[in-house]
Amino acid sequence: MDTQDDFPSYHDAQSATMKSSSTIPIAILIGGIILAGAVYLSVSKKESPLNSPSKASLVTPVGTNDHILGNPAAKVMIVEYSDFECSYCKTFDGTLRQIVANEGTGGSVALVYREFPLTEIHPNAMDDARAAECVAQTAGNDAFWKFANSLFMNQPVDPAQYSTLAEDVGLSGDAFANCYSNAQTTVDPTITADRQNAITIGAQGTPYSLILVQNMTPVVIDGAYPYDAVKQLVDQALAQAQ
Repeated sequence: MDTQDDFPSYHDAQSATMKSSSTIPIAILIGGIILAGAVYLSVSKKESPLNSPSKASLVTPVGTNDHILGNPAAKVMIVEYSDFECSYCKTFDGTLRQIVANEGTGGSVALVYREFPLTEIHPNAMDDARAAECVAQTAGNDAFWKFANSLFMNQPVDPAQYSTLAEDVGLSGDAFANCYSNAQTTVDPTITADRQNAITIGAQGTPYSLILVQNMTPVVIDGAYPYDAVKQLVDQALAQAQ
């Protein structure tokens, strides 16, 4: 974050006694340099690589370890970075599931969920992510999507409820509990990698999504777009994927 301490001080120049007219142009010159420097730093920040849309190309390619709803070989992939405690994510999750159901009936559109827990503002976001990843690790992809839906539908979820929600989607035995109690080694690396990739591609909040088509520039969806807006972008992507 830029602060006033980042910029040169010109208080001395302002407080100096101007004994002759020759000092006036010097003061103006100094002020002009300072102003130009401030403008340059401001523009540089706005156009920094982190905020550039070109960073979207650094998205981690979809692989076999991803949570995929729909056809893993779909021509159009919607990669969503999300937080289970985010109310906007809850709404957008429903939108994206509907998109896959309607637009992906022929296997052409799929959804990929990646973890972006906003631990700075959501106290249980990391715990939710750990629980979801443990469900995936112990029971597979279908169970993950059912559990993810439960987390969204019951948000905010008390961590004490995880075992009950896990049982509701078909888990039994101690596998989930063992994974969750050892989350730092079992699933944290996956969560950290997803979160870091989200930051790398420019995400500053959730939900943050990309529409991916092979050999095409990723399309950024920054926020919870309504269904019609997402459908329009997906339709355009499908036309490009032909």
